[in-house]
Amino acid sequence: MHDDAQTATLCPELRLPESFADAHAAVARLEELYAEATAFLVHHFSETVLKGRPHTRIRAFYPEIRLTVTSFDKVDSRLSFGHVAGPGTYATTITRPDLFRNYLVQQIELLVENHGVTVEVGPSDTPIPVHFAVAGNPDVSVPQEGVMEFSLRDVFDVPDLATTNDDIVNGVRTRYADGSAPLAPFTAQRVDYSLARLTHYTATDPRHFQNHVLFTNYQFYVEEFEAYARAALADRDSGYTAFVATGNQEITTADGEIVPASKLPQMPTYHLKRADGQGITLVNIGVGPSNAKTATDHIAVLRPHAWLMVGHCAGLRNSQSLGDFVLAHAYLRDDHVLDDDLPVWVPIPALAEIQIALERAVADVTQLEGYELKRIMRTGTVATIDNRNWELRDQSGPVRRLSQSRAVALDMESATIAANGFRFRVPYGTLLCVSDKPLHGELKLPGMASEFYKTQVSRHLQIGIRAMELLRATPIERIHSRKLRSFEETAFL
Repeated sequence: MHDDAQTATLCPELRLPESFADAHAAVARLEELYAEATAFLVHHFSETVLKGRPHTRIRAFYPEIRLTVTSFDKVDSRLSFGHVAGPGTYATTITRPDLFRNYLVQQIELLVENHGVTVEVGPSDTPIPVHFAVAGNPDVSVPQEGVMEFSLRDVFDVPDLATTNDDIVNGVRTRYADGSAPLAPFTAQRVDYSLARLTHYTATDPRHFQNHVLFTNYQFYVEEFEAYARAALADRDSGYTAFVATGNQEITTADGEIVPASKLPQMPTYHLKRADGQGITLVNIGVGPSNAKTATDHIAVLRPHAWLMVGHCAGLRNSQSLGDFVLAHAYLRDDHVLDDDLPVWVPIPALAEIQIALERAVADVTQLEGYELKRIMRTGTVATIDNRNWELRDQSGPVRRLSQSRAVALDMESATIAANGFRFRVPYGTLLCVSDKPLHGELKLPGMASEFYKTQVSRHLQIGIRAMELLRATPIERIHSRKLRSFEETAFL
């Protein structure tokens, strides 16, 4: 029991920090501390619901990792992560160590190996909001506001925007109040917030998400993805073990039953899983940069190895045909949703490894090469806007801007996804399919799609999947490019 200025505070038994040279032991300790803290909160929350307001404040803390480095010695590493830039103390709070076990082991092992030091694991001074502690617990439900006779925040901690933000990835915060520097790109509260949002928006549990994420803006791709998944499950050599649909419906055989959802979530999400987490997740984000930002804001905390946009676009060149592909090598950002986080003057570079994988995937799936491949795939700038009916504006301004940028295609999501990939240090890429040519009299109207277009659309998802399989086979040091890392970077990926 600790004395507060207003009232006494009941906390779990105080645990002293311990030093670890073994990453697995360190993560096991994180799991133990987190389990103790959340069990404490769940128990007292249930008691409070049944018996009413307690006489004390109830509080438990996230576990944390601390690392102290005393040398300026340069680390010889092929990786762009797993080491710190100079002497100092580095720290991060941790949530759901069970979910992030493999990631945490990898990051801690690199730090211990690269710097020859131990990591310290113990309780932090950041309280766990009760909402996150009870989230996903089937035995506990949070009453609606006003049902209880007192406000929850009078007894329990609730989410705090001071620790639930993107200050670290945006480069705003380089030091904590105690003088330590961030060890990871996200605080525990920021991660918990996104895990809760992902469950809400996608209607699937975050534990199902795979390390390779495809985004689309067209429901047809979902149907193709399920068909591909069933074929993969029928092939014992595919390496895929399960398919998860909306509502956490999971099948492990090609003929497994999936009941159509009576009501789809905002961003229907599907997972073709591998035992090592290196499978593929497909997210139908719908239309618009706001959705694209929302999805990537939250998926970023899972630290995927790559995300790609495979959606529809307007072709801006008369030489293009419906069904042609566009491989983005630059982006014109007119989406406006990220301007406060990532200024438009920041360049969003094309990532060679992603570009090569996408181009090779197009060749593999279409069985075309040379001029025949170039005939159906244009490489160039993709413009992303936030006005779906941009065609109705005075054309002198928008058309001139598109022409000056040399844009070959226009959509409402790709630049947002790429820019957020850059911001969150997640490798990104874009391969679009031309669905209309508004500048050349071919608007998106019923019945205009040719057989060629229909064939290309069915191939499009296969190309995205093939690109992800190629990236899965690419060494991690090549995927996580130094192009995405600043000179003042967190050690954790």
